[in-house]
Amino acid sequence: MNTSHHPQPRAVFLYTPEERVRRDTTIWTTVQGVLAPLQFLVFVVSLGLVLRYLFTGAGYEIATVSILIKTGFLYLIMITGAIWEKVVFGQYLFAPAFFWEDVFSFAVIALHTLYIWALLTGSLGPVQLMLLALAAYAAYVINAGQFLWKLRMARLQGVPA
Repeated sequence: MNTSHHPQPRAVFLYTPEERVRRDTTIWTTVQGVLAPLQFLVFVVSLGLVLRYLFTGAGYEIATVSILIKTGFLYLIMITGAIWEKVVFGQYLFAPAFFWEDVFSFAVIALHTLYIWALLTGSLGPVQLMLLALAAYAAYVINAGQFLWKLRMARLQGVPA
């Protein structure tokens, strides 16, 4: 008879009980919950305007303004998200539960910032700027998916996210 004991893998939870209480009682959770869908709405509108410009050549100015608004939302959600992480996990960024999401967030921010730099310096033409915006938006979608996955994991663990 085999008496070797193989321990069951331990479930890894996103939040300790104390972190969950902090998450549920901080205003920054509400702020994130409001900003995230607003940023997504701005993204969808902007994506439509960027694609319209790329397909028709019309609406460059409004597409550019929409990208700048989307970038502003991105910066705002990153700053408030860092505050949220500090309140919940005790550090501004790279808390273990959200380490890879934060790493990828910096790639998203870098692409959006590169767009602003290229726009201000004139180093890229209109079509290249819009293609850069699409690359930034693709990275944003991946990053948003990472956060939605974590939200789902928290819910599956029986913990409201």
